[in-house]
Amino acid sequence: MKILILSKICNKAIKHLGVNHSTECAFDVPSSKLPEIIGNYDALVFRSGVALDRKLLEHAKALKLIIRAGSGMDSLDVEYAESRNILIKRIPEPAARAVAEMGLGLMLCLARKIIPADKAFRQGHWAKNEIEGRLLAGKALGVVGVGNIGSVVGQLGKAMGMRVIGCVEYPSPDRSERLREKGIELLSFSDVIEEADFLSIHVPLQASTRGLINGVVLSRMKVGSCLINLSRGGVVDEQALFQSLSNERGLMGAAVDVHQSEGAGFSSPLSSLSNVILTPHIGSQTIDTQQEIGKRVVEIIDAFSGG
Repeated sequence: MKILILSKICNKAIKHLGVNHSTECAFDVPSSKLPEIIGNYDALVFRSGVALDRKLLEHAKALKLIIRAGSGMDSLDVEYAESRNILIKRIPEPAARAVAEMGLGLMLCLARKIIPADKAFRQGHWAKNEIEGRLLAGKALGVVGVGNIGSVVGQLGKAMGMRVIGCVEYPSPDRSERLREKGIELLSFSDVIEEADFLSIHVPLQASTRGLINGVVLSRMKVGSCLINLSRGGVVDEQALFQSLSNERGLMGAAVDVHQSEGAGFSSPLSSLSNVILTPHIGSQTIDTQQEIGKRVVEIIDAFSGG
C-alpha cells in the first residue's frame, strides 16, 4: 500500500510500516501543498491539527483508508469520505487514560495553586503563608460527556474522594446503572454545571456542542469553581471564560489544553490571566499512549492490506 502520514506518530510504527508498504511522511508540508501530493495514496494517517475537508479529499483519487490516530473527528469530512466508500478507522481507547490523568493533574494544580507557588519561589518569594489550596476530597467533580475519557476521569476523581456527577447526550436507565457501578452519578447537564466544584469537559466538537460552555452556562456555575477543558477549543467560549475568570464572582480558575486557534503563531486570549493554566493540546501526548496508537495503526493497515 501507499501510505501518507500527515501527523507525527511513533517512530517505531513508521519504521514498521516502511518494511511492507511504501510510506511517506508529510509532517511539515504546508496545507496549501497537500492537494499536489495526496493524489496517489491508498491510506492517510492523521491526528488533530490536520484538516481533511472535502476540498482536499477530492484530490485523493486513490484513497481507500483513513486512520485517525486518536479520537476526535471534527477535522474530517466524514460524510464525504463515506460517500466514496473510504474506510474510516479511529483509535480512541489508548488516549483515554492519558487525557484523564492529565485532567486529574490539572485539577490538582488548580486546587493547590501549584503554578503560582512555583512562580513565586523561582522569583525568590517564600509564599508559604500566602498560598491557600483546597482538597479535592469532598468536592463535586462534574463531567460533561461521560464517554471513553470522561468515565476514566470520573473514576480517578472517585479514587480521590470526590463526589462524581456527570451527563451524557443520550441518557438511559442502562447507561445510568453502568456509570453508577463506576461511582458516577448521572444527572442533567443543568444540574452538573450548577453543582460542580470542578467541571471537566469531554465532548466531541459538533453542531450540538459548539459553544456549549458559554457565558450563560458559566454564570450558573458555583462562584469559585474551576473549569478544565480537554475536549476541543470550540466547545468553550473563550471570551466568556475570560470574563468569568476576571470576575471575583466568577470562576476561581481554569485549565485549558485545547483552544479555538491552535498551532505555531497563535496565542490564547486567556494568556494574560494568572488564574488559568494553558497547555498546547498535549492531553494524549505520552510516550506510552503514542506507542500504543502507533501499534494500532500498523495493525489496521496490515489487516486492511491483507484483505
